[in-house]
Amino acid sequence: MSYFKDTERAFHYYLDWLSLRKEEGAHVDGEERRVLKAVQAAAKRLERMPVPKALAAREPSGLRAIRALRPRGPRRLKARLSGAELEDRMRGAWLGRAAGCTLGIPCEGMTKKGINAAAKTFSMKYPLEYYWPLDPKPQAGPESLHYDVTPRGNYLAGRVNRIGADDDLIYTELGLLILEQFGPGFTAKDVGKAWLKYLPMACTAEAVALENLKKGLKPPATAAKNNPYTDWIGADIRSDPWGYAAPGRPEKAAEFAWRDAVVSHKATGIHGEMFFSAVIAAAFAVDDPIEAIEIGLTEIPKDCRTAKAVKAALGACRRDGDWNKTTDRILAKYDGMSMAHTLNNAELTVAGLWYGKKNFGRTIALTVMGGVDTDCTGATAGSILGAVLGAKRIPKKWTAPFGDRVESYIIGKRWWRTGDIVRRFVKVAKGVAGE
Repeated sequence: MSYFKDTERAFHYYLDWLSLRKEEGAHVDGEERRVLKAVQAAAKRLERMPVPKALAAREPSGLRAIRALRPRGPRRLKARLSGAELEDRMRGAWLGRAAGCTLGIPCEGMTKKGINAAAKTFSMKYPLEYYWPLDPKPQAGPESLHYDVTPRGNYLAGRVNRIGADDDLIYTELGLLILEQFGPGFTAKDVGKAWLKYLPMACTAEAVALENLKKGLKPPATAAKNNPYTDWIGADIRSDPWGYAAPGRPEKAAEFAWRDAVVSHKATGIHGEMFFSAVIAAAFAVDDPIEAIEIGLTEIPKDCRTAKAVKAALGACRRDGDWNKTTDRILAKYDGMSMAHTLNNAELTVAGLWYGKKNFGRTIALTVMGGVDTDCTGATAGSILGAVLGAKRIPKKWTAPFGDRVESYIIGKRWWRTGDIVRRFVKVAKGVAGE
């Protein structure tokens, strides 16, 4: 998808000509340098272009300014969870995230239409009822390593034997390490230190920020320099540890999320992480994921694009009463937007939770079937509903294949256990509650 189809086509056409002439033995280095210099200069002009004043006023990046524009909210819910209940909901949130992510990984980046076609080719039920039996993107190869760690085939039915590595999961693990090492008073600079210590790689906004950290920049400058991805989904896939650390405390979870998000994102990217962290925190204290979503909206500016997108998705669900109609509406609305943007994926996640009607399998399936960044949306929907339901109410077919093993690409922390992750998050949450 692209807003600029003609420009994109022209660039590809230019590169094809450049390749042809090079293959024929022509000296094209000077030509390439000339165009490269012009493109880099154009990118710098766009980087310096100011955000429209009206939008900047509605979408601040500073915590105090964000809070000044929030609607009234509960800030802290009266959660009455026993130790066993908290542990069950924490396990449900983590396993729900893992299940949604695992379902979404094989079809990441595919369209809704493409996912439907692949399901028909494999004679799968639609809505999907289990993990993919075959790879809908077979060109990748079953033994190719996802994030250089887990064979791609290990995300398929019959071969799932642990929670495989994925950025949607390792940032939850990394958040746990940050909370354990620096405590609930951690800062954005502490997040940067953890990234330098533990991240061997990153994508889009995180990749830019990691490179800026290596050059000695400090947050929030790490998010601002050479970074056109500050509205993308990379921040909101890092939402979970902050919600897990502050169950029933959406304001605190959103604050934690802000400290994390400013390392790599601004405005919409920050609001996306704050929103989903608040939703997840609320999900531990309510019995309905839609109620958690509405509480999450009270922790971000009421007129920011993220809030408007979420409210538009809720409104469409109420009016349409039909998942196909709502998701088609969302996809048409964002035609041309990157598949890794915060807004389109947020709306699809909301639609999946609405039409899933608290049925875990149906929720992650509908969310993933909307297409776009499916491992991200599936993981987030699974985490939210998992926190509402608890592990005992998630059908075992989705979680039993994982066993207790978790694979990661965090430096020096490749293997984890679900039991340990849950136990450690419960300990952190109790520490935050006792602040």
